[in-house]
Amino acid sequence: MFLRLVADSFTRRPRRKLLTAAALSLGMAVVTAAFSVSLDVGDRLANEFRSLGANLVVTPEADSLPLEIGGVDYRPVNAGAYLPEADLPKLKTIFWHNNIMGFAPLLELQGEALPFSTRIWVDKVSLIGTWADHAVALPEGGTFQTGIAKTNPWWRVEGRWFSEDAGECVLGARFAEQQHLKIGDLVSVATGAVTRILAPLKVVGILATGDSEDDGILVPLAEAQLLADKPGQYRKLYVSALTKPEDDFGRRDPATMNKEDLERWICTPYISAIAYSIKETLPGTDVRVIRRVADGEGVILKRVQALLWLVTLAALLAAALAVGASSAASVIERRSEIALMKALGAGSGTVGFLLAAEQLLLAFVGGGVGYSVGTILARAVGQKVFGVMPGASLLVLAVILGLAAAVTLLGSAIPLRRAAQYEPAPILRGE
Repeated sequence: MFLRLVADSFTRRPRRKLLTAAALSLGMAVVTAAFSVSLDVGDRLANEFRSLGANLVVTPEADSLPLEIGGVDYRPVNAGAYLPEADLPKLKTIFWHNNIMGFAPLLELQGEALPFSTRIWVDKVSLIGTWADHAVALPEGGTFQTGIAKTNPWWRVEGRWFSEDAGECVLGARFAEQQHLKIGDLVSVATGAVTRILAPLKVVGILATGDSEDDGILVPLAEAQLLADKPGQYRKLYVSALTKPEDDFGRRDPATMNKEDLERWICTPYISAIAYSIKETLPGTDVRVIRRVADGEGVILKRVQALLWLVTLAALLAAALAVGASSAASVIERRSEIALMKALGAGSGTVGFLLAAEQLLLAFVGGGVGYSVGTILARAVGQKVFGVMPGASLLVLAVILGLAAAVTLLGSAIPLRRAAQYEPAPILRGE
């Protein structure tokens, strides 16, 4: 009987029910779109932020040790400790190995260059050895393609990057301009310290970074190791990792944590937690966070998510107000019907429960329609802003239906309470 009363009431006054369902559908559509994009925005923005460059730098731990006498730092500028290239595949074995998007070792040294167009040696040229597009053999099998093109995608190369075994190089933009060199020219490089000269290298690209690299020559890492007489070694490593913005817990010192907190900290992709894992995996290293990149990512991501949550709350509030207004009007129209039900023996709880059941049925209909429309809207926004459409999720559907029910009950709480308190006699007498 109760279900029949609910169904009969739901089919009467279709205009009022349609308006309430439309208000709920519109609000839930906006909430669905904002919620879907919010769930997806972290990973999308993190991938977009990789265009800002590496967010971790690894150097020999010995270089970070102070060597000061009388306030003067006596550590040599170019000399220092080196790290083994053979340990680099271990980066893909750490707990957050899937978050390591790329890494590139660097070996920088001072040398001389001989442009074949001028036949004049140029002194004190920065020679930078690195990987451009290198296949790293992984311990568990397979390969990982990485290099400076992945860790520093914002570097602009006119032409292309060098191939590692083709006798090629890339010139910094300022060096190329000063020496009047262009793509296709030949250049020899050498180091006076060990009197090593490489075979002529063909210029295949001109690099513009806006930094010191514009004054140098970039060569394959193996060539720089040969020049420096440091086979299988490097001086600096750039790492690009997907991370979660750090909160107060993420900024804590792991040395002060108990076992449970440390495990929770390590199992969260904070930039400092990934740096900690890398340091544990690569012995003898000092891993530092490039804060200008990591902090910038966190600030932007938090602001975007805050904006999405603000939109969500505004949509929920608007839906609750619309449902409340519609519910109040419906209760006023049905005063006689409510009074008659009470006169026939229905208690206030029964009347309130009947009206609430009608509103909940509307909530599920409006929530379902809103979810469908919101999913389409979320895909349009995701495709337009991030280039990837968020997928449908049963979790989001369950949350939206729950929110629709909560918003409907909260919005209609006052009208339903008023309806439950009606006295039947005055209403039936027409007062």
